[in-house]
Amino acid sequence: MPPKNLLLCFDAFGTLFKPRQPVPQQYTEVAKALGLGGFSSEDVGRSFKEAFEQEARENPNFGKAKGMDSEKWWGNIITSTFAPLLGEKQKMPTELVPKLLQRFWCDEGYCLYKDAVPLIRQLRESHKASDTRVLVAVITNSDDRVPDILTSLGMQISPVRYGTKFENMPATSWQDDVDFSVMSYDVGHEKPDKRIFAAAEEVLQTKLDGEGGVSEADRDPEQWRKVYVGDEYDKDVVGALEAGWNAVLIDRETTRGRKDVEWLDPKPAGDLWNTFKTSKAVGFGSLEKLAEWLPGRI
Repeated sequence: MPPKNLLLCFDAFGTLFKPRQPVPQQYTEVAKALGLGGFSSEDVGRSFKEAFEQEARENPNFGKAKGMDSEKWWGNIITSTFAPLLGEKQKMPTELVPKLLQRFWCDEGYCLYKDAVPLIRQLRESHKASDTRVLVAVITNSDDRVPDILTSLGMQISPVRYGTKFENMPATSWQDDVDFSVMSYDVGHEKPDKRIFAAAEEVLQTKLDGEGGVSEADRDPEQWRKVYVGDEYDKDVVGALEAGWNAVLIDRETTRGRKDVEWLDPKPAGDLWNTFKTSKAVGFGSLEKLAEWLPGRI
């Protein structure tokens, strides 16, 4: 018998939300508003790429192993981005780092993809009257800012996250868009490492065990279909498949899939669960297209 319940997990950046404008453009606008100049957004983009890659090498996973927090980690990148671009008489404004940190901690720097929330809420509504359970989560290679960013964008985010202990587990609510969050910073491992997916399974079990009114059958891990939705093949699809999950690749820039990802956009909408019987990974050009393939029942 196939699983009756669904754990549907999403990547965050690039899948649920994106920058309002390209990051280098936003960095440049803030810097110029503080009196800096003599460089273009293209210059900032090249310098940002170098700064990001260097910081990721020296302090992987947002500096978790060294006890760094997100403000320190991103502050290093901001400083390293602009330092080589300053003229001899220019100094780094003290407000630059705090302003950019704040901008990319909320809806000032980001916006949701328009098809993200409708898909989640459609799924919630379609299962309200059924005997199946649906939990929606975020699994992301990120620091601890993601729940705050999603909240600022208007999503309802449960406080449950990997690594957080509750005396009384918050009950699952149909009002929540996201039932729990798993960030690589908290787990200590990044996608495609299957341990970050195992962390999500751990939260799922803890949540089911800690809530009242959950049947023994629904506490059984074998009764849960696990699906991961993301926009990066190497991290999202590979990681999910290695963890034993099904994978959905969202690629908004292409019209065809990879050889090991069945591309479903050109096909008439069907039943995704039946498709997973023959294809462990499928692809769509948008979450809107994915929504057409999600059945009302698991």
